[in-house]
Amino acid sequence: MNIEPWSKDIEEDLILLIKDWLRQTGRTQSELCQSLNLPSARMPTLMEYLKKDFTSGGIPKIANRLCEVEELWTKGGEGKTKKSFELNSSGQLDLLDEICEDLSKINFQK
Repeated sequence: MNIEPWSKDIEEDLILLIKDWLRQTGRTQSELCQSLNLPSARMPTLMEYLKKDFTSGGIPKIANRLCEVEELWTKGGEGKTKKSFELNSSGQLDLLDEICEDLSKINFQK
């Protein structure tokens, strides 16, 4: 199987997919990161985690990982460990930066 290398386009598409999936499921990015047992709820941390999956198995491995999370949520689980995320000031600033970056891509002059 020939796996294409990780690229900025793949990352951007994956971010859009995850944001849409979370919106559709009524879940948050924090809940997703908690379910994956990540140390942070920031998008760069999530992308780094999924990039490792991509490197070892491509998009199918990422899809499988997200399906595992969906199954966990369906069964009422919250994650491997039930640790709560506390937003610190730098985490809040990172989130604000991500929101500003997303808003800068929207043309409000329509």
